[in-house]
Amino acid sequence: MSSWWKSAVIYQVYPRSFADSNGDGVGDIGGIRARLGHLRDLGVDAIWMSPWYPSPMADAGYDVADFRDIDPVFGSLAEAEALVAEAHAAGIKLIVDIVPNHISSAHPWFQAALASPDAPERDYFWFRPGKDGKMPTKWTGEFGGTTWTQAPDGDWYLHLFTPEQPDLNWEHPDVRKEFESILRFWFDRGVDGIRIDSAALLFKDTTFPEVTDGAPHPFHDLDAVHDVYRSWRRVADEYPDRALIGEVWMPEVDRFTNYLRPDELHAAFNFDFLGCAWDPALMRACVDRTLEAHATVGAPPTWVLSNHDVTRHVTRYGRADTTFSFDNNLDGTPVDLTLGTRRARAAALLSLSLPGSAYVYQGEELGLWENENIPEDQIQDPMYARRGHTRDGCRVPLPWSGDEPPYTFTEGDPWLPQPAEWKDRTVQAQTGDPSSMLELYRAAITLRRAEPGLHAPAMTWLDGDPDVLAYTRGPDFACVLNLSGGPIPLPAGTTPLLLSGPLDDGGLLPVDTAAWLRL
Repeated sequence: MSSWWKSAVIYQVYPRSFADSNGDGVGDIGGIRARLGHLRDLGVDAIWMSPWYPSPMADAGYDVADFRDIDPVFGSLAEAEALVAEAHAAGIKLIVDIVPNHISSAHPWFQAALASPDAPERDYFWFRPGKDGKMPTKWTGEFGGTTWTQAPDGDWYLHLFTPEQPDLNWEHPDVRKEFESILRFWFDRGVDGIRIDSAALLFKDTTFPEVTDGAPHPFHDLDAVHDVYRSWRRVADEYPDRALIGEVWMPEVDRFTNYLRPDELHAAFNFDFLGCAWDPALMRACVDRTLEAHATVGAPPTWVLSNHDVTRHVTRYGRADTTFSFDNNLDGTPVDLTLGTRRARAAALLSLSLPGSAYVYQGEELGLWENENIPEDQIQDPMYARRGHTRDGCRVPLPWSGDEPPYTFTEGDPWLPQPAEWKDRTVQAQTGDPSSMLELYRAAITLRRAEPGLHAPAMTWLDGDPDVLAYTRGPDFACVLNLSGGPIPLPAGTTPLLLSGPLDDGGLLPVDTAAWLRL
């Protein structure tokens, strides 16, 4: 039992946008298999696949119609099994995404529930009569807007996301049995882990009260959810070395760590770190808070800079206000991409040297920024219609080679437009360039695996300037991140192992630059 998830570098593949093998403009499993060498050369330990199941794509595949197959746009189940085998041969584990809060309205269960109020499947969902001819509650959805849609027979069904994503009733034993069976289906095919989408949303207060300040939330983080993850943990424990990883958006640290108790999930995403501003005091406090919280339950911390739902951090860090916000890319604040890239390079060395596991979102290793210029008629994100915000800017297909779109991502037109300015950010352009973001990530991940200090279970802050984040891992490794107002000397007697940017002419570490050092 390696407990690989405790220190792994895990790379998120968004299948639609990684690589296309058949020229239809949409990424697929064939493209991932063809480009697996890129991930091997990058040095990652595991791949997390965003949903690849049959789906009408009302929410980019998070509306799942069948958890035991692959959508034809991505390939076939046989190809998925081949990818698992080929990844394992390359020394890479594979994690699949499971969406337990809801399924697609095209799923056979929901179709049966709609067909007859007397169908047993009706109880798998939340169908309720209205109130005075109106929907049962005034709840606001996760994408904004209402959470109820009226069925042809007059009842209303609950959906915390889009109407095409009806919420499941986790009070029903058949729902629980089905998902335990789904876990076994993928574990039996060699999958190494499960990433759990919207992990805190499964249960609802069956009295359906309105959301009011000071009262328990009626559909977020209800205690019953932990019984589900205890049962899932028992399933995972039937297989050697499998991991359950939760997407848990939770501002309360004690509520967050409940999901990481020894008999529940193995790990969960650290959104506190992802949303932290580029500020030394806030970042130090975030790191301390994260380490302390995870230590209380003996779980590994995770460090995340970007994903498929948030503005890419090159863009976030290139703004004066870098605090995370869903609407961060619509506020009109100018972006300094040079500044954002410099900070992103430093953040890479920070996140890859902290204790725990690190997640890399595809394109992060290329220094890609948010594409904020997608024409309105090409936006596909359902959140746009409800909140005026699109996540499509961070989902734009990767640039592999060439001087103009589609950068060999596809032979046709990519499903989202790529910026012409990405010609210098392709894998081909950056390979072999020691100053590139790609080679920085390759070097950092290689050192992370080889450097004994980066296997130490803890870190210790070094005394000094409070605007400089400096810490040791083990007896002879240190990381220094300069967030002060000017260049600083490296600690006396140290030798640079890796720098996020060059030292200045005086041998000083510039602002917004990080160094890995041998003590």
